[in-house]
Amino acid sequence: MTVLVTGAAGFIGFHVAKALLERGEPVLGLDNLNAYYDVKLKQTRLAILHAAKGFSLVQADIADPEAVTAAFAAHPALDRVVHLAAQAGVRHSMKDPHAYVRSNVGGQVVLLEACRRLKGLRHVVYASSSSVYGGNAKLPFSIHDRTDAPLSLYAASKKEQELIAHAYAHIWRLPVTGLRFFTVYGPWGRPDMAAYIFARRIMAGEPIPVFNNGDMRRDFTFIGDIVAGVIAALDRPPADDGRHPPAKLYNLGNSRSEPLPRYIALIEEALGRKAAIEHLPLQPGDVKETYADIEESRRDLGFEPRVSIEEGIPRFIAWFREYHKL
Repeated sequence: MTVLVTGAAGFIGFHVAKALLERGEPVLGLDNLNAYYDVKLKQTRLAILHAAKGFSLVQADIADPEAVTAAFAAHPALDRVVHLAAQAGVRHSMKDPHAYVRSNVGGQVVLLEACRRLKGLRHVVYASSSSVYGGNAKLPFSIHDRTDAPLSLYAASKKEQELIAHAYAHIWRLPVTGLRFFTVYGPWGRPDMAAYIFARRIMAGEPIPVFNNGDMRRDFTFIGDIVAGVIAALDRPPADDGRHPPAKLYNLGNSRSEPLPRYIALIEEALGRKAAIEHLPLQPGDVKETYADIEESRRDLGFEPRVSIEEGIPRFIAWFREYHKL
């Protein structure tokens, strides 16, 4: 049987698809290769996947009902779905809000409509975000905390995905699991994320933007730990007891809230260069601190993050240098 990975050309999608292929699972990727960031990076990731046995790709927009329906019809062996296709980025959601409604909200409905009609479907795992916690002052963030006060349209769109998934689980008894990712970084990462921005600017001799005078903390989570959590969730579909919707939510984070200056210092150390700092105020839609409570993920999924930023940052920088030939 085949696993559909949407957003397969993206950062997390690429790594999840690669891990599934390495354990012998046929993977169908779906991606529209949009130009939100460098398409060459996406194509290079796909070239690695295409070199593996068992990978195929449908280039299509997740929010296009006809294209998604056609992809499902052409691949009747699909029995599991990892839905990672989305319009990412908190700040970009203030520039192009329609893209978030179309891709994140509309795409969720399009995908789940196709899934509920798929015979033999065992499980849908989809990406949510720590952004749904908004300005929550209670730390660490628990899946039992309220998430009805988003600080950005991106956060609102990810919360909407959770609500839509719950409705489909209730009405159609569709087994769904949402994963709230916490600040994912690592090799093949996105150019709009902090580690990539800092490394690129430091190497170019340009100042790096540091918001809120550096008084920020993040639960930085290495990509390998995220992949392990995604696959653990995929292998454990929620049971349907007939009384409750077969829907679950989990945090996937390193469960350590790291100060931003420490993160920058590790990048400087790995690059062998000092950063020039441009201090800026806290940005609209941003939060001061994130910190994942992973009690349920440990209990139900056996999730245990293993890579600290002291190990993960040098691994990212090693890839960054190799990819950019620096």
